[in-house]
Amino acid sequence: MSGQSITDRIAAAQHSMTGSAISKAVCKATTHEVSGPKKKHLDYLIHCTNEMNVNIPQLADTLFERTANSSWVVVFKALITTHHLMMYGNERFIQYLASRNTLFNLNNFLDKGALQGYDMSTFIRRYSRYLNEKAMSYRLVAVDFTKMKRGIDGVMRTMNTEKLIKTLPIIQNQLDALLDFQANPNELTNGVINSAFMLLFKDSIRLFAAYNEGVINLLEKYFDMKKNQCKDALDIYKKFLYRMTKLSEFLKVAEQVGIDQGDIPDLSQAPSSLLEALEQHLASLEGKKTKELNADTRASTLSSAVSSLSSTGMSFSRMDEKEKQQALEEEQARLDILIPIRLFLLVLPLVIKYGSALQFFHKYEFVCPSGFDALGDLLKPTVPTHTAPPPPPPPQMAIHPGGKLLANDLDSSLANLVGSECQDSCWNQTGEKKLTGGQNWQNKTMSTTQWSPAPVAPQPMPVPHMLITVLIGNRVPPQMGQMGGVPVMAPQPMMYNQPVLRPTNPFAPMPGAQMQFM
Repeated sequence: MSGQSITDRIAAAQHSMTGSAISKAVCKATTHEVSGPKKKHLDYLIHCTNEMNVNIPQLADTLFERTANSSWVVVFKALITTHHLMMYGNERFIQYLASRNTLFNLNNFLDKGALQGYDMSTFIRRYSRYLNEKAMSYRLVAVDFTKMKRGIDGVMRTMNTEKLIKTLPIIQNQLDALLDFQANPNELTNGVINSAFMLLFKDSIRLFAAYNEGVINLLEKYFDMKKNQCKDALDIYKKFLYRMTKLSEFLKVAEQVGIDQGDIPDLSQAPSSLLEALEQHLASLEGKKTKELNADTRASTLSSAVSSLSSTGMSFSRMDEKEKQQALEEEQARLDILIPIRLFLLVLPLVIKYGSALQFFHKYEFVCPSGFDALGDLLKPTVPTHTAPPPPPPPQMAIHPGGKLLANDLDSSLANLVGSECQDSCWNQTGEKKLTGGQNWQNKTMSTTQWSPAPVAPQPMPVPHMLITVLIGNRVPPQMGQMGGVPVMAPQPMMYNQPVLRPTNPFAPMPGAQMQFM
């Protein structure tokens, strides 16, 4: 099955009619199309988790409802969308998931109606268990291990012994659920399971990085622990070595399905002599007769082990740095698209006011601004470095032939001129006595008013040259490509003939007729 089904289109249309944008986005992200959820829908849902007026429980419940579908494609994509929001959405989304008593109950899910239904249903059951375990880990420690601060001053490296011994088993359980996905390269056969595997791959790197730093902290404190603490710490370290082996197998699958080699970390195990030193120290605390290493040998062994595990931790950070760089490049690409749109919207009111875009650009000189700030807003335009004509003098008041002062902007000039002409013409003579007929009545048929507005000098306006290309379709006049001044022709005086019509008197005598009185 490929493409959106009729059911998907009907559901999206229903959500459009009801005005539920979130439900529509969830429906679009979890269609029957055998491919991963589209990025635009995931980005919109991530944006929704950051909006305070969005109902997070409603968003989560909408995703839970999609997992009740009988199609493995819809259910799998609902799990992928949930995982994506747990990784990249606002923290209050995973907080809500952690507060629920139950999340996904898909242990018995099976799609018998599709060609790949049996195989994909197995991975759906495993995937849902991992997401449940991820939410449970957050519920126990109130932190997402894949997002916590790492490094020498990170959370796991500065944690005290008692809390460290309680926290590391929680990481182990989550990592076990992740590695239990157990997908072979020949089973990653479609875009849906590939999307899930990529998210699991990213989680495995970050989760094991926190696990690795916790073990380093544990080893550094081991020889100062009490007997019971040493016993728990030794058990944690042995399980750590086993999970490192399983993770290396998981990463081999990732390499075979095309994940960049630079994103796959190098796992360096501590020397086997360290495990022997740890066991001998615990035996000595329990009173058993054993040959314990001297202080210098023990310190050298511990230093070598910490150095090996630290180099592994350094290799984990490469994927984070690459992902951050990709995020910056994507953000820059979005800004490159939005900046011309913002410039167009900035000048659009002026274009509307002065007519067509071409006439507007003929009238004014444009200067490209020096750059934009971090949010994509315009900075103040800079003065061109090449020779340019001096700036125009400050606006002066032109003298109208009638003695009136005219401002140098078009709107003010029109207002002043209209006011002046109205006072001087016969259109609105306040003291005029209107004739109503009789022997002295004369028919005034028409009078003409001549109006010659004074020419107005245009003022240059700084508008980016890039906008010219956007507005007039890459057809920039030759003079517009120059950054210097453009000769502007002054507007020619215009003559307006305004006929003043006087309505004739309907009661006046007709020519040649005689008045008769009864």
